Amino acid sequence: MSKRAVLEVIALDVEDAVAAQAGGADRLELVTDMAADGLTPSAATVAGIRAAVDIPARVMVRLADGFAAGDVDRLVGAACAMREAGAEEFVLGFLDADGCVDLGAVERVAGVLEGCRWTFHRAIDRAADRDALRKQLDGLPGLDTYLTAGAAEGVDEGLPTLVAEAGRRGEPGYEQQLLVGGGLRLEHVPVLRDAGIDGFHIGGAARPRGWGGPVSAEAVARWRRVLGD
Repeated sequence: MSKRAVLEVIALDVEDAVAAQAGGADRLELVTDMAADGLTPSAATVAGIRAAVDIPARVMVRLADGFAAGDVDRLVGAACAMREAGAEEFVLGFLDADGCVDLGAVERVAGVLEGCRWTFHRAIDRAADRDALRKQLDGLPGLDTYLTAGAAEGVDEGLPTLVAEAGRRGEPGYEQQLLVGGGLRLEHVPVLRDAGIDGFHIGGAARPRGWGGPVSAEAVARWRRVLGD
C-alpha cells in the first residue's frame, strides 16, 4: 500500500470548508454551481474560505458548463482575480470540439498562474485519447494532478483504466498524482489503494442531505478513517 492518501473535499462556502477541515480533509476544491458541475466561485467566497481554514484549497477556473474553454480572455481574468483573492492552487481543463486537449487555452491560463500547482480535472474523462492528452500536457509548469474517474460514466466503469494508469506512474505524462473522483464510493477504496493510488476526491459523498445540504464533518471523518491517518 502506498503513502498516506490525500482526501480532497468540494466546498461551496465557508461552512463547507470548516466542516471538511474538521472531518480531516487534506485539501479543498472551491467551486460554485454544482448544477453545472462546478464553476469558478466568487472572489469573496475564496477570500472568506482562505481566512477560515488553513488547509490547501484548489480553485476552479471554469466559467460555463461543459469542457470548452469559451472566452479565454475571461478565463485568464478569472484566474487573475482568484489569485488576487488569495488562491494559490487551481483546477482547470479544456477540450476542443474533437475531444482533444485545447492546449492553447490551457497554456494561457496556466501561464498566468506563474507556477502555482494545479489539477487537470475530469475533462480527461471526455477526451478522445487520454494518453495523447497526458503527453501533450507533459511538462506544463504547475501541473501535478489529474482528477479522474477513469471514464465519463464514473469510477464503476473507469476502475480498470485507473488501475492501469496507476501502474504507469513515472512514465512521461504519468508523473502526476491520480486524484480519483466521480461516482467514487468507499467500496472502491481497497482496490484503488492496492493499485498504489493515493488521492481521493469527494463531493456528494460528504453531504448526507445531498447538494442542497452542507458538508458533514462526520461524513468526511468516515472517509478519513477508511483511507487511514
